[in-house]
Amino acid sequence: MQKTILLSLIASLSLFAGTIQIAQMPKDSPRQDATSSNVILSYNNAIKNVRQSVVNIATTKKTKQSDQLNELMMLNPFFKEFFGNRLPELKQQERKSHSLGSGVIISTDGYIVTNNHVVEGADEIVVTLPNDEKEYKAKVIGEDSKTDLAVIKIDAKNLHVASFGDSSNLLEGDVVFAIGNPFGVGETITQGIVSALNKNNVGLNQYENFIQTDASINPGNSGGALVDSRGALIGINSAILSKGGGNNGVGFAIPSNMVQKIATSLVENGKIERGFMGVSISDLTSDLKELYDNKQGALIVMVEKDSPAEKGGLQVSDLIIEVDGTKIKNSNDLKNTIAAIAPESSVTITYERDKKIKTAKLKLAKMDTQSSKAESKGASSPIEGLDLTEINNQTRMQYQIPKETEGILVTDVQEDSKAELMGFREGDIIVQIEQKRIVTMKDLNNALKEYKNHKKRVIINRQNYRAILVMP
Repeated sequence: MQKTILLSLIASLSLFAGTIQIAQMPKDSPRQDATSSNVILSYNNAIKNVRQSVVNIATTKKTKQSDQLNELMMLNPFFKEFFGNRLPELKQQERKSHSLGSGVIISTDGYIVTNNHVVEGADEIVVTLPNDEKEYKAKVIGEDSKTDLAVIKIDAKNLHVASFGDSSNLLEGDVVFAIGNPFGVGETITQGIVSALNKNNVGLNQYENFIQTDASINPGNSGGALVDSRGALIGINSAILSKGGGNNGVGFAIPSNMVQKIATSLVENGKIERGFMGVSISDLTSDLKELYDNKQGALIVMVEKDSPAEKGGLQVSDLIIEVDGTKIKNSNDLKNTIAAIAPESSVTITYERDKKIKTAKLKLAKMDTQSSKAESKGASSPIEGLDLTEINNQTRMQYQIPKETEGILVTDVQEDSKAELMGFREGDIIVQIEQKRIVTMKDLNNALKEYKNHKKRVIINRQNYRAILVMP
């Protein structure tokens, strides 16, 4: 009787149990050799031409040792206790620092694209070509720190030029090769795949749209080529994500389409001029997606007064989904798309408002610092060689400054000025001088007055980290 009851119970429970069918590949799938008998699988022919386009770059930078010692002394409690804010005068000694990188030839007459951080601040740039011991002195044609790209030039003719591929056609899983000069050992090729596309918010550059790859990218590879299995240039290797400095299979390259636009503008104009809409934007959250028919786009959260966006009729809560027919998936898409369009250009913005699709015609403004400078209350800069302004809504948008960041923004650094020699850069934010917190121009003037006759530490926000400069 007990056995009968138990079997009945099991049968009853089975009526309520769920069923699942596991998908399986065929068990009799045939195996096929990767190559035919006595054939070696090789990509040598595919990449042999582009290898001739990747160069080694060696840079030399002169630094004044006393400035570095002063900074270290001011950070050391021992020295601070004895000297306070009065540092002993140290004899200045010039020290040369050397670094290595890579670059890619983009014209037969010597134009080379590389990372901005490879050549930034260099006093001397020396380029060597593949299989050639001759050294070429290079000059900087243009730099763009916001995308970490630069163009240099050597005096040479009939060079091998890299052929650009269309990075918008890349797919995850595509085979790629990284070519460069890691650790100064000479030309090296590593293989991997495209691990991910359209990577942003990595925190490396202001304008990010990275190709992620597991092809080994090591120190010295920066500025080198990322090519596909045809040998077409599809990116410029830029950085790795690593806690210890070694390769962990997470490398980033700047897409070739972005490289081509930036490099062309640097060669033609020596600088980058970016279009400006005048909006603050964000991505759609899961809650906000319920309010829109389109589930992708850039959501307007603020419209600057008298900006192209306001003149074009755009409003807060409008969802931008296209620019000149180009789909906009998120806020980063819109930022990069508008920044790649020249000022004074007219663009057609397609957006959703109240679940209706509308269009607006905008004439982009120039993203420069003139309006910012005009808002510095007309005061002359208290630091020689710097143009400064208090942070406002427009400068927050223009320089992508987080809402919680306060301080005085450096909008321009005069070439060969004392401020440039101290290490100031455009986009720096002065947040503290010695123990004085800086929020307004009045704070800055008061701090400079208090420490007028002393060397002083100036603490700045620079992109995603803090730095300390020493001011006499």
